[in-house]
Amino acid sequence: MKKVAFSSTGRDLNSLLDPRFGRCDFFVIVDVETDEIEVFENDAKNASGGAGIQAAQFVANKGADTVVSGNFGPNAFQTLNAAEVAIYTGTGGTIQQNLIGLVNNQLQRINGSTVDSHYGMNVPQGSGGMGGGRGMGGGRGRGGGR
Repeated sequence: MKKVAFSSTGRDLNSLLDPRFGRCDFFVIVDVETDEIEVFENDAKNASGGAGIQAAQFVANKGADTVVSGNFGPNAFQTLNAAEVAIYTGTGGTIQQNLIGLVNNQLQRINGSTVDSHYGMNVPQGSGGMGGGRGMGGGRGRGGGR
């Protein structure tokens, strides 16, 4: 682990980890060896489609070998995995807290996507949950046989 990209709501280590990877506001990239910090606005956040792929390609092209976010869709996961980037889910809180958790082996490395495609597309920032807008009933928002 040398360069770690965090999905972020802001431009510094005190910013909150954004639960959305492909549609986060910013990427904070930390070089763990030199403590150098780079911040980039996520140009993919407003894409009509393919935000996860674009975001994953961006952080890989910036040299990140590890990425931390709240959630990863299937396309982002596949793209990061193909680029041999280690993928971790964060714990919420600040970028600094997640960096410390990562260095101390307290974050979970994942082996698959954590949400469906298009997660976060119309989800306001900070509205947590893994439901993706589906109902909680037996029909899961699909009409339930009516």
